[in-house]
Amino acid sequence: MKKVTISDLNNWKLLGHKFASITAYDASFAKVFEQQNMPVLIVGDSLGSVIQGKETTLGVNVKDIAYHTECVRVGSPNSFIISDMPFMSYPTPEIACESAATLMKAGANMVKLEGSGWLAETVKVLTERAVPVCVHLGLLPQAVNIHGGYKVQGKTQEQAENMLNDALQLQNAGAQVLVLECVPATLADKITSKLDIPVIGIGAGKNTDGQVLVMHDILGISANYIPRFTKNFLAGSNDINSAVAKYIEAVQLQTFPEDEHCFQ
Repeated sequence: MKKVTISDLNNWKLLGHKFASITAYDASFAKVFEQQNMPVLIVGDSLGSVIQGKETTLGVNVKDIAYHTECVRVGSPNSFIISDMPFMSYPTPEIACESAATLMKAGANMVKLEGSGWLAETVKVLTERAVPVCVHLGLLPQAVNIHGGYKVQGKTQEQAENMLNDALQLQNAGAQVLVLECVPATLADKITSKLDIPVIGIGAGKNTDGQVLVMHDILGISANYIPRFTKNFLAGSNDINSAVAKYIEAVQLQTFPEDEHCFQ
């Protein structure tokens, strides 16, 4: 697979070329994903649930993400790797720089932060220091105790307007990619069309520029539960390779996600 860069993601958005991405945590699966031409791998703090077996992502630390980023980079030298900044690893711009430096040195191409407009200064500081940033809006797993659970976000007009404004503010601060999780499909469509940067959705309809799913979910082996916005691509497939290929193709052809995987 040819090395994937942020320029590729930007070009795909301009061309309307939908792209798939997936979470990855080790070299073996990362190698499988690269062999199937998966362009974007996200080293997610979801490892707290699917790898460590915990109920939330809050116990994951920078050292954990750095370790798994190193493993993924060994398995996939050419993918575009986005590594999560875990809970409380970016409460201030200064601390964010230290955390991000660790992840970039481990092999990440970009770091991902959960939050809203308050992140603008941190995004600006990071990008000024050559750290590419992806921001994450909508359902924020690190804010599970604020939300009172894993709930769809942006359902009211006020919430939708705030999310759009946050997305524009963070883009203006220097963010180069946006992840939208568990928001109504119509809102995700509007935000995607308003932004110049690529938007990756998870439970956000099919009109975002890209899609991401947790690797354990597409293989039907999640330890806790299977979210409604995902699909077991291993069912009916001959092996893991073909399941991954089916997922990539479904995203490109926009046959996934379907209405049953979306929120209205």
